Amino acid sequence: MTNFVLVHGAWHGAWCWQRVVALLTAQGHRVHAVTLTGVGERSHLMSSLITLETHIADVANTIVFEELDEVVLAVHSYAGMIGTALADRMPERLRHLVYVDAVVPRPGESWGGTHASATREARLAAAQASPDYSFPAPDPSVFGLADEDHAWVKRHLTPHPGHTYQAPLQFDPQRVASVPRTFLDCTTPPLGTIDVIRRRVRDARYWDGAWAGGAGMRVVELATGHDPMVSAPTDLARLLVECSA
Repeated sequence: MTNFVLVHGAWHGAWCWQRVVALLTAQGHRVHAVTLTGVGERSHLMSSLITLETHIADVANTIVFEELDEVVLAVHSYAGMIGTALADRMPERLRHLVYVDAVVPRPGESWGGTHASATREARLAAAQASPDYSFPAPDPSVFGLADEDHAWVKRHLTPHPGHTYQAPLQFDPQRVASVPRTFLDCTTPPLGTIDVIRRRVRDARYWDGAWAGGAGMRVVELATGHDPMVSAPTDLARLLVECSA
């Protein structure tokens, strides 16, 4: 049995992992899908006070209060910021860190730091215009979803807390690299905001060489869109189980 902790990206919630959770629990694993403060079924808690540190604490406290060790931590998209922080702050609790088409920041970089200026400006303007400093979700078609999957995801997406967008994350790359890492590159269609990250994780010089070193890193490609927990749950669950070995 493996302890899996699954963390969604922006605008999503634990709901998006339903299919993967079912597959992993059917194999006897212990699975916690976390909903970050202010989104999903916790959208009633949306507030301008929510920060990146709030979301890091959401996941850290799940690991601590559920008394989880040897955790396979899967972080999707924006939550790459959270996974990086936890590998820096509690590496002893993690067996493997899986970046699911996720942000892999440089020390001191923010989630929005690699985005095109037009994207940053639009999201910040939307946050400033909202009463709770949040910005709305894009249409799920950008995640490669269509038909029933598109409709299901669209019904559930909620605005995301804006103060997480430009918050810098400081961390020690060597300590993060002490945790085995897998980057899942979702290629069909590729999401534009992850393009910079795709290049980084294939660069042996990234993090001054720490990314390619430490306890080991690999890049795995999957021919699906940005929400593989929806569009390719069997493939994603299989990869997560491989990472638990």
